[in-house]
Amino acid sequence: MTATMPRLGAMMFLQFFIWGAWFVTLGTYLVSGPLQASASQVATAFLSQSVGAIVAPFLVGLIADRYFAAQRILALLHLAGAALMWGASTATSFPAFAGFVFGYMLLFMPTLALANSVAMRHMQSPEKQFPPVRVAGSIGWIVAGLLIGWLGWEQTRSLELTFRMAAIASAVLGLYALTLPHTPPLARERDAKLGEILGLDAALHLLRSRAYLVFFLASIAICIPLSFYYNFTNPFLNDVGVRGAAGLQSLGQMSEVLLMLAMPFLFVRLGVKVMLAVGMAAWVLRYVMFAFGDADAGFALLVIGIVLHGICYDFFFVTGQIYTDARAGQAFRSSAQGFITLATYGVGMLIGTFLSGAVVEHYTTEAGPDWQQIWLFPAGVAFVVLVAFLFLFHDRPAAPPAAAAPH
Repeated sequence: MTATMPRLGAMMFLQFFIWGAWFVTLGTYLVSGPLQASASQVATAFLSQSVGAIVAPFLVGLIADRYFAAQRILALLHLAGAALMWGASTATSFPAFAGFVFGYMLLFMPTLALANSVAMRHMQSPEKQFPPVRVAGSIGWIVAGLLIGWLGWEQTRSLELTFRMAAIASAVLGLYALTLPHTPPLARERDAKLGEILGLDAALHLLRSRAYLVFFLASIAICIPLSFYYNFTNPFLNDVGVRGAAGLQSLGQMSEVLLMLAMPFLFVRLGVKVMLAVGMAAWVLRYVMFAFGDADAGFALLVIGIVLHGICYDFFFVTGQIYTDARAGQAFRSSAQGFITLATYGVGMLIGTFLSGAVVEHYTTEAGPDWQQIWLFPAGVAFVVLVAFLFLFHDRPAAPPAAAAPH
């Protein structure tokens, strides 16, 4: 079991290196690159993530939990995705580019739940073993950002190379996944039921708990402001004159790594509600920092806002994955992870993606975007979600996440 952890860590490294290699600078490539996209088109491209996330629980519930080994499906999706990612780098029009990216994200988003499932199935104590393995994913994202900054692809407007770098890494992970520990489907021996195949059984099982229902709705709502960060932070930093913005943004993943290592200690002592609430509060603070920061006297505010990513992501999303795994139980783990992916990267960011494009266009004039007003909008949304969560979420101590193999 101990020897398996480094292998799972390598899987996570490649999984998130691929994502970070192109996703961070996507908005800048679309706005400043050869496609000259509008804010609405940027939002449309990012919409591919949400569509893929909505499809993910169906694919994972239909295939990984029932018919095929999870690591083999992971391999197939990454190998096919490599071809689509390379195609995106060659697209000369926005419709063609969007087609490649939408196709790619339909394949990539299910791999997030699959990678989690592969990891969790080979851990005896996920609440202690998962955070260090997941740290390798954060390191992969960091390496991708630093590499883009070091190569100067933002300054030389060579961001099409980010897609090719992601394509190569995706092919590597596709081959590597075939060597991962065998992760057979848990449900093979059972008679197929429609609700089970579509992941509806996992959803009904989880949402039976009032506390989980509140968490589920909060997950959707907090991902509305999250879309603003993913879609427009890199264009914002480049627009205000920050050099090597992708490299600077990797500071967020560096803080994520440090906090991820502390997750087992913090999780036991703070509990689910405090961890989730602190994560949401960090989103409010981050957007306020962005609203009043700039590349000169306010540069420190930008840095603080980026560094807050560790709290934003680990305290809410990683805690949410652990909480979901605890509530799901062994029979629904893969489907449950796909289900929470649907809530966050699917429904929540679908709404947020449409909204972020509309808000940026609303506050953009001939002089350019009014970034202060743009960032104050998601700050306000995150604050409302935080207050509602604090009043409504009451988890039952009878089923603490740490006692049920969290994810």
